[in-house]
Amino acid sequence: MKIDAHQHFWKYHPVKDAWITDDMKVIQKDFFPKDLARELYAREFDGCIAVQADQSEEETNFLLEQSKKNDFVKGVVGWIDLQSNNVQSRLGYFATFRKLKGFRHVVQAESDADFLLRESFCKGIALLANYRFTYDLLIKPHQLKSVLKFVQKFPNLFFVIDHLAKPDIKDKQMDGWRSDMQQLARFENVSCKISGMVTEADWKNWQTHDFKPYIDFIIQHFGTDRVMFGSDWPVCLVAASYEEVCEIVENNTSHLSNNEKKLLWGVNASKFYDL
Repeated sequence: MKIDAHQHFWKYHPVKDAWITDDMKVIQKDFFPKDLARELYAREFDGCIAVQADQSEEETNFLLEQSKKNDFVKGVVGWIDLQSNNVQSRLGYFATFRKLKGFRHVVQAESDADFLLRESFCKGIALLANYRFTYDLLIKPHQLKSVLKFVQKFPNLFFVIDHLAKPDIKDKQMDGWRSDMQQLARFENVSCKISGMVTEADWKNWQTHDFKPYIDFIIQHFGTDRVMFGSDWPVCLVAASYEEVCEIVENNTSHLSNNEKKLLWGVNASKFYDL
């Protein structure tokens, strides 16, 4: 099964989606499954994982509704308030939805570099494994040291790092990010999505080889059994087409065996999200 492990849907609203700034005008509009379907089928994908973009239960319900109407949406990574006093009851409720696979918080936007270590947040996270939910880590390099402490607390929970933790590809920087990610890769319950790279590069002037050092590093340290492809569509459209995003990864992993390619392009995502 070939799976796009990371993409989004939304009904655009300028206030709710204020993070979509004017330099991202190309995505200041609605994006629904029908818009993604032709891209998936053109590249012979069997399905995708829809990931939250807005931090509300309305968003989670919206994505679940899209998955109900469209079989190719194989799983949903939603949002709930993990710091809420009623988090356990909300988890129990969402556990009744077969396609709800895990949760995510937009930690990259938190001003507190140690947000993940907050007692209230960790209490919510500790409950996820009871429901076999996964957790997507949306972070930036300066938060990685906090992430290292965080994942140590939850050896029974499966994590996946979104977008390689957003290294500075535009300026070709790897210092700091490289050493922290190498330590993080030692945790067998942590995987990594090879996704979201074009938006961390020079939007107008990126070259396919710009991404090779980052992809090679991730595969070297996480191994081919803990990496998965994600397009980050439609966010990727600010810098590249869906086809170009696929080709970047294809061209920079051409040396892998056929079996390793199958792991990267779908098998690992299927296992991680229990599709």
